[in-house]
Amino acid sequence: MANIASAQKQNRKMIKHRARNRAAMGAIRTAVKRARTAVDDKNAEAAKIVKTAVAVIDSAVSKGILKRQTASRYISRLHTRVAPVE
Repeated sequence: MANIASAQKQNRKMIKHRARNRAAMGAIRTAVKRARTAVDDKNAEAAKIVKTAVAVIDSAVSKGILKRQTASRYISRLHTRVAPVE
């Protein structure tokens, strides 16, 4: 346990940020999983679901949860599933 006031404050901030980051990552994983299953099941709404997943990923980047390159990789893999190269 921290004894210095600034360290105590930093611990409080860390707890809040960790909760926010974990919730955002859970939302990303859920959105990506929904998009993958929609594409694999050839769902009629697959393009719309993928678009929603991309929006969730992009919002995570703007909040600093994900790095831009990591998000680009997730998005690229989703789009590759939607339109596979033949």
